[in-house]
Amino acid sequence: MVTGDLNAALVEWVVQYRISDPAKFLFEVRQPAETLRYVSESVMREVVGDRTVDEVITIGRQEIESEALVKMEELSGKYEMGISIDQVQLKNINPPGPVQESFNEVNQAQQEKEKLINEARRDYNKVIPLAEGEKDQRIREADGYRLKRINEAEGDVSRFKALLAEYSKAPEVTRRRIYLETLQEVMPNIRSKIIVDENSQGILPLLNLNGPPGVQP
Repeated sequence: MVTGDLNAALVEWVVQYRISDPAKFLFEVRQPAETLRYVSESVMREVVGDRTVDEVITIGRQEIESEALVKMEELSGKYEMGISIDQVQLKNINPPGPVQESFNEVNQAQQEKEKLINEARRDYNKVIPLAEGEKDQRIREADGYRLKRINEAEGDVSRFKALLAEYSKAPEVTRRRIYLETLQEVMPNIRSKIIVDENSQGILPLLNLNGPPGVQP
């Protein structure tokens, strides 16, 4: 048969019917079985001729069966054949022998294409949610860090304002307290400590430069 895209296909089908009116079946139509055969061929050529060869061989089989069943029912009723069509079922559908191998290669390539598309969609559905989750996590971490820095800055400002207020009340006392607190933080980290009277003139003879580090008198 010639398909709608001017390709050829070898189509096999089965028509299941039952005799609904024996009188019409025996006397109204000569050779009703042959007539049904011609009717089914005519209908099938019409239905197949409206579709591409890919549709006939792959995705359009069910539509072809349904449409052919309706048209065969109409013609059998019009010709008063006394039969009722129960089912039209497509069997083997193949391209002609000379192009069979090429068609199989095309069909295999199409299946491979569909396989790759499905794999890509599967990977997409796997990677995108993961990336979205990582993005949301990083946004939350950044927001948490922002709030932390804001709170720390606000705390530093509050401490500075409190210190400034105390400094304004007693500048000398506050300055000395800050000096002592700073020494408490710095001095423990110094290994060698030399404490010298500010009025001393020559301190070099008093230093034990070869001795162990420590506090010099």
